[in-house]
Amino acid sequence: MRALVIDKPGATSLVDVSEPAVGERDVLLRVRIVGFCGTDLSTFRGVNPLVNYPRIPGHELGCTIESAGAGVPSHFRVGQNVLVHPYQACGKCSACQQGRPNCCRDNQTLGVQRDGGMTELLAVPFDKLYTSEKLSLREMALVEPLTIGYHAVQRGRVAAGETVGVFGCGAIGIGVIAAAAERGATVIAIDVEDQKLALAQKIGAQHVVNSAREELHALLQKLTDRQGPRVMIEAVGVPETFRAAVEEVSFAGRVVYIGYAKKPVEYDTRHFVQRELDILGSRNALAEDFRAVIGYLETGRFPTDDVITKTVSLDDASQALASWDAKPGAICKIHVEI
Repeated sequence: MRALVIDKPGATSLVDVSEPAVGERDVLLRVRIVGFCGTDLSTFRGVNPLVNYPRIPGHELGCTIESAGAGVPSHFRVGQNVLVHPYQACGKCSACQQGRPNCCRDNQTLGVQRDGGMTELLAVPFDKLYTSEKLSLREMALVEPLTIGYHAVQRGRVAAGETVGVFGCGAIGIGVIAAAAERGATVIAIDVEDQKLALAQKIGAQHVVNSAREELHALLQKLTDRQGPRVMIEAVGVPETFRAAVEEVSFAGRVVYIGYAKKPVEYDTRHFVQRELDILGSRNALAEDFRAVIGYLETGRFPTDDVITKTVSLDDASQALASWDAKPGAICKIHVEI
């Protein structure tokens, strides 16, 4: 069977790989839709600290059950559409012991620390599957990226009536915006692309700021009665937005970081102490985040067609990834049909 491989930074190839072995508790999946993730782009660029090469990317999956091992429960049936929880935790480290396997010390994510789903067939344990009778395969492949934003909002303890500033309206940022809006927060979306800001409004942002041409601090002060947003969530991953999140958040506020900054970040730590800030990291997602996103998408309110920028074949996946690398601001989500 065929698979897309990122061989090294800037280089991909289509290769033939062996079909996966299927254990007693495994389900063999026919991969139908794979979303390219920002992690895949970082791997292609050579700036993903968690990956080794060569690597088959892909963990945003919409699949159909091809067959099942003898120990798989009967409610998983051949021909059923499913999505995959792509993280594998050790169960023993301090994070796992605290019920936070999403940040397991030895986490193994499909397409990152182990080969992913940008291939024709994939075998996974049945307890990593989620089903929905309402979601299309395209929507199923959107669940995992949206859970990242949902988990960040949970980490930030966002509550109804609070103001939340969100840096970045790409695939991760729109998950943050959706989750915060669902909780009844007032969302201020911040980006440098008008098209992405328009999408943020469709998803639930009440205010948008194009920080490339508008004065961010003055606008945030105006929108928050000179207090600053109660919560700032960073979904860009550059030093400027890492610092701005701390500088713009309110006194006694919370800052949540999702992405990895590509360079070391220097801070004036006075902001941390004087404002008594909570600085929080957010990594991956929990089962409860997957269930929440599935329920949200099942309402039909999410603008799926607007979020998926383009859909390509496996043959064209390499070119699509290279095009995204060349013009990242023009892409929200690329889906690959296999």
